[in-house]
Amino acid sequence: MRNNEKRDNDNINLPSNFIQNIIDEDIKENVYDGRVHTRFPPEPNGYLHIGHAKSICLNFGIAQKYKGLCNLRFDDTNPTKEDVEYVESIKEDVRWLGFDWEDRLFYASDYFEKLYEYAVELIKKGKAYVCDLSPEEIREYRGTYSKPGKESPYRNRSVEENLDLFQRMRAGEFEEGSRVLRAKIDMASPNLNMRDPVIYRISYAKHHRTGDKWCIYPMYDYAHPISDALENITHSICTLEFEDHRPLYEWFLNELGFEQPPKQIEFARLNLAGTVMSKRKLRELVEEGYVDGWDDPRMPTISGLRRRGYTPESIRDFCERIGVAKSYSVVDISMLEHCIRDDLKLKAARVMSVLRPLKVVITNYPEGQVEWLDADVNQENPEMGTKKIPFSRVIYIEQEDFMENPPKKYFRLSPGKEVRLKYAYFIKCEEVIKDEETGEIIEIRCTYDPETKSGTGFTGRKVKGTLHWVSAEHAVEAEVRLYDRLLMEDDEDNNDDENTDWKEQLNPNSLEVLTGCMVEPSLTEAKPGDKFQFFRHGYFCVDTVNTTDDKLVFNRVVQLRDTWKKIKKKMKNESKK
Repeated sequence: MRNNEKRDNDNINLPSNFIQNIIDEDIKENVYDGRVHTRFPPEPNGYLHIGHAKSICLNFGIAQKYKGLCNLRFDDTNPTKEDVEYVESIKEDVRWLGFDWEDRLFYASDYFEKLYEYAVELIKKGKAYVCDLSPEEIREYRGTYSKPGKESPYRNRSVEENLDLFQRMRAGEFEEGSRVLRAKIDMASPNLNMRDPVIYRISYAKHHRTGDKWCIYPMYDYAHPISDALENITHSICTLEFEDHRPLYEWFLNELGFEQPPKQIEFARLNLAGTVMSKRKLRELVEEGYVDGWDDPRMPTISGLRRRGYTPESIRDFCERIGVAKSYSVVDISMLEHCIRDDLKLKAARVMSVLRPLKVVITNYPEGQVEWLDADVNQENPEMGTKKIPFSRVIYIEQEDFMENPPKKYFRLSPGKEVRLKYAYFIKCEEVIKDEETGEIIEIRCTYDPETKSGTGFTGRKVKGTLHWVSAEHAVEAEVRLYDRLLMEDDEDNNDDENTDWKEQLNPNSLEVLTGCMVEPSLTEAKPGDKFQFFRHGYFCVDTVNTTDDKLVFNRVVQLRDTWKKIKKKMKNESKK
């Protein structure tokens, strides 16, 4: 970790919450000898998303607040869905967010031998048995919330038979799916998780770390509490869907005799309105080609947000603002967008950019003359200083900044009207040039008033419109990608409804690619990842994938203000036509 990142995190300011209250009480009672040791345990079966960022900030933040430790542990118990690519991406994401696991990088696969030995111990205690029921039969025997389960006919096998069968499962003597090892708990328990859950299954998939050494793999509910205990975790912080799994978590640790077992604490996961928060659905988007990969800037993955231009500071700020709660709630994405605006407003240089250029010729400006005008780098942060921008006879303005027949209260350029060019002069439209065949406006001819130069103390007539522009002679051509929300629907529950085709809610206008955009010449020095504010358009980031020595590509990070409600209303109205 870089030193400046570590200093930032040492000063992390987590507001008090119910998890901290539990930890404070444990410290007061000396439950763990004053220790606080957490872990972040992702499955390496996909890229992390913004919901995982909340868990990362919480687990590492808690450890930092109490001067404790936090491990990074990969729950790699399902080799059919895991890949080294995901492992590396997760490590990159955690580091990028500003956290460091130091020498505490672990894998559940580190404990495969130990987990096997613990399973043998449960068998010897009469607390586990090999079951020959098919997966469908196990589900049927399990019962429902209103109907108790039914005991497997293999539940009362002898300890010796179970030990023999389990050893032969490990040796690869049986077909995949033909046998499992189950914990022997209570088939009549009101908690379905306690109805003899499966703790080992047969799988002949090659593991990304252990290769073909194992053909039986532990289930998450079994491996997780034991991994926590082996790593001396004190507080196992997880999301609310694991609340009903807590009795099973505690059952394993109690039966295996851990003296100071970790304490599982559940909090409400992050639900971001109008955002896909299911790793399975994100995988569908990638594999079915709806997006250009896990790091597509429309994706809520940490890598996608990073490529789009979000900063680690903005995401940590977002996680701090939304807080930690026990109850379900939905956060509006505008909160996340506010955090990145708030972070960039004092950091990002303001630059001139014209996304849809319209040529303007200033007829009374001397041909061949170039003026280098003073401009603020960031008006809200004077410490960033000033810069020089070129002005010449031919400039570009936005197409939307000119109307031939404007409505009332239109303060931009129109025939006979005058506007100010930012940092430059007043100009007045004198003539409109159109394409003879299409009637399209291709050029505006104006005159300028040399007495109205910005910064000279001009106090004459006033104008209400100020336009941004770029000098045509000096402009740099760029491609600009305007990203918007991936889903049109804001109802998180509706998006997660398994009975509906959630992909019908994909926003067809989530990406607009603009070519032939013109930006000020200072951006020739821009590097991938650099961020700027384009006047009136929002914050933009130099794309880290598509930018080359010969091609400059910008991603829109966020608009200057939230216009999503207007956009969504417009799309709905158009769909009704």
